[in-house]
Amino acid sequence: MGAHYAGDVTSLTLLPVTNSLNPDNLGRMVREISAGGVTVRRAAQGWEMAVIEPQKEPSASAPRGKKKSQKVLLALPKGLVDPGEKPEQTAIREVREETGITATPVAKLADIKYVYVRSWGDKERVFKIVSFYLLRYVSGEIDDIKPEMRIEVKQALWIPLEEAARRLAYRGEREVVVRAQGYLKSHPEV
Repeated sequence: MGAHYAGDVTSLTLLPVTNSLNPDNLGRMVREISAGGVTVRRAAQGWEMAVIEPQKEPSASAPRGKKKSQKVLLALPKGLVDPGEKPEQTAIREVREETGITATPVAKLADIKYVYVRSWGDKERVFKIVSFYLLRYVSGEIDDIKPEMRIEVKQALWIPLEEAARRLAYRGEREVVVRAQGYLKSHPEV
C-alpha cells in the first residue's frame, strides 16, 4: 500500500472506508490520527536526523535461549494526536518524549495513509493517517528520555540524513525523508 499525500490533516474529512473486495468487511473502520517529526540539525559532515529504535515485542515463534541476529529497526518518532491538540503540536511532543530533544516546526511534509490490523486486543482493522513535519533541532540530548518511555523506545540516535532513506524500516517514512531532503535543498536558509 503506497503513501498518499494530502493537505493539512486538520481540514481532512474522513469518509467511511470499506474493502470492496470483501463484502463481509464493508463496515466502518476505526480511525487513528497521528503525527510525527523529521527532526534535523546541521553537523560538520552535513544534516543529521533524529530516529528511534522501537522496542520489539518478543517473537512467540523464536526458540528459547537462541538469539536471532536481527537488523536494527529504525523509525521516525510519532504518536496519536491527543484531544484538543493540533497535529503539529503532537509531532513536537512526540519528538521530545521519544528522543529527549526539543525541536521547532519548519514545514509540513506529508500525510501518510494506510490500513493495518491491530496485533493486540480486538484485532480490528484501523485506517490511520500520520502527518509528518520537518522540525529543526533546538536543544536537548538525544536518548535522554524518561524511564517510562523505554517501554516504547529502545534508543534514540542521530544518523546522517543522507543515509536515512535507506535505513528507515517503513517505506512511507523513507518517502517522507526524501521530501525533507528536497525541502532542505530548496530552502538553504533552514
